[in-house]
Amino acid sequence: MSWIYIIIAAFFEAIWVYCVKYIKWEDIKKLPFSNLSLIPQYLISISPLIGYIVFGVLNVFFFSMAMRTISASIALAVWMGVSLIFVKIIDVFYLNEPVSPLQFICIVLIVLGAIGLKNS
Repeated sequence: MSWIYIIIAAFFEAIWVYCVKYIKWEDIKKLPFSNLSLIPQYLISISPLIGYIVFGVLNVFFFSMAMRTISASIALAVWMGVSLIFVKIIDVFYLNEPVSPLQFICIVLIVLGAIGLKNS
């Protein structure tokens, strides 16, 4: 079950990365926090910040659950590798960024490394 927790944590980490990317601090600073009844109107402005908090907490929660039975060094390496792969998948399929043959080879090496660490 711990390996599933790592994959879930890596998925939440990838979403967290894009929340960080799309936070617009200038828009958030302009929000009228004194009148909280207007917040639903500004939900688009604060949704990346909310995602940053929610997915960050979920990421840490599932990663800590995985580390209960997996050593920290192996858990961290696999988590980061799988997170990187999820980020690249989002880049390619959602943001239509190209993937070069060298990038593809490196992704395959990351997958092989994660599998190797899991089986060691």
